[in-house]
Amino acid sequence: MKKNGQIAAGRGTAGVPAVPYRPTPGRPPGLEVLDLPGLAARAAGRELPLTVPVRPAFHLIVALRSGRLRCSVDFTSYLLAPGDWLWVWPGQVLQFPDGPGDGDGTVLVFPSGFPSAATDALIRDGEHVPHRLVTPGAPRQAALLRLLDALVEEHAGLADLPLEAYIETLRNLLSVILVRLVHLADPRRRTRSGGSEPFQLFRQAVEEDFRRTHRVEDYAARLGYSPRTLTRATRAALGCGAKRYIDDRVLLEAKRLLIHTSLPPAVISERIGFTYPTVFSAFFRQHTGMTPTEFRSLARP
Repeated sequence: MKKNGQIAAGRGTAGVPAVPYRPTPGRPPGLEVLDLPGLAARAAGRELPLTVPVRPAFHLIVALRSGRLRCSVDFTSYLLAPGDWLWVWPGQVLQFPDGPGDGDGTVLVFPSGFPSAATDALIRDGEHVPHRLVTPGAPRQAALLRLLDALVEEHAGLADLPLEAYIETLRNLLSVILVRLVHLADPRRRTRSGGSEPFQLFRQAVEEDFRRTHRVEDYAARLGYSPRTLTRATRAALGCGAKRYIDDRVLLEAKRLLIHTSLPPAVISERIGFTYPTVFSAFFRQHTGMTPTEFRSLARP
């Protein structure tokens, strides 16, 4: 997808590189606050420059204050302008084809376990929101920037508070920003909950096991629920059934590997849990109207 800013360099047969969360030496783990050059330096230090597609195992939020910034998240290219906020969730394929460019912005990096349980319950279905880019209106933007500036200031004051109080201050400021961004990204969020316990357990189980099984019955047996209960819970949370949720997750992984690696479709088929490449090809055609090879050719002209 060179045309969309996804370069051929970095495509290989090993899959998209995963980037684990690592705190800055000398700082407590939890939240990192960076600027764009700092993000580029951090990436270069791991020999994974921003221009190469990677899968961060952490949340990454960019609030652009001036300039422009090009990036892609999974299969969508974005051109950030001043006032834009981009939220990348763990496991998504992220790439900045021009590096930090001429943008000036604040970058927040944190693992999934850093927000409080209460905040996590309010935001955790945000990973299903299709739009990663948020451009708040003027009043909300001003309020968010005030919160962000306070977070930047508190982050710099490591020596000003006892460690427990310091971490809790950062966590609380971040929580307000996260809840606001989730609601701005999906206004319909006001009318539904973050998902019941059966759905949350099912979602986690699918993430852990979709490469092995695509059957609702297997997840139901593992979790101690009936397939009907999982289907009802998934439909209540997302508006689709449990089988559709599994298929969508498998399809997403297939597309990621087809676009961002040079793995043959037969190898991809095996990696995402299909016994035979022909079954994978039929599955992919049913959901996209094209074969895996046709999809790759169109996505990577």
